[in-house]
Amino acid sequence: MSEVLTQAQDGVLIITINRPEAKNAVNQAVAQGIAAAMDHLDGDKSLNAGIITGAGGTFCSGMDLKAFLRGELPSIKGKGFAGFIESPPAKPLIGAVEGYALAGGMEIAIACDLLVANDKAQFGIPEVKRSLVAAAGGLLTLPSIIGKRMAMELALTGDFISAQRAYEVGFVNRVTEGAAIDAALELAAKVAANGPLALIATKRVINERPDWNSSEMWKKQNEVCAPVFTSKDSREGALAFAEKRKPNWQGE
Repeated sequence: MSEVLTQAQDGVLIITINRPEAKNAVNQAVAQGIAAAMDHLDGDKSLNAGIITGAGGTFCSGMDLKAFLRGELPSIKGKGFAGFIESPPAKPLIGAVEGYALAGGMEIAIACDLLVANDKAQFGIPEVKRSLVAAAGGLLTLPSIIGKRMAMELALTGDFISAQRAYEVGFVNRVTEGAAIDAALELAAKVAANGPLALIATKRVINERPDWNSSEMWKKQNEVCAPVFTSKDSREGALAFAEKRKPNWQGE
């Protein structure tokens, strides 16, 4: 049985970590499977967005500690933990969280662009409780999402927070009483309906902007966005609006 499953649906690639017996802990096989899935997402023009989730009612419990003790690393060279943390896809990625997203599992959630969670979900980076460090994005990226003080509290105590609290601090976009995947698919449909080149450029600008100083930010933004304005899809978008029809994107 594959430890990572993929399914394409209406322009969205659903990526499922499929180790429910291990609470979807990440081992080398999972990292390889996710890396391949992310390459598929970016390489297939029919796909406009991705969703990552976990099987069996748990998102991901983090690194497989048993595999770690055997000397197995849950990462891919050049791509990082889980096969994508250090090199996320160019296309939008949505996390659909059920149950626990802990340690490396939360860091997978951090690497997503949007997050949907069931109201019973819980999040945490408890690495310090095992004398480990949240080094797959928990310390580097979380402060920019929820603020330094809140990130410090989670990182230094190792405590969990609820889906509702994660929503309140700006970590989660939507909390649902139903299945997280259903709400994620609804959100993904809204994203995937848009121009693929525009989506990639928009994500890139938002992610890269913190590295641009004020004197260069307009120039840098133009370098990313100018090709979108001269693309075939930009003309198609204008024509579709004028003709009151759904656009037919080509990714060109």
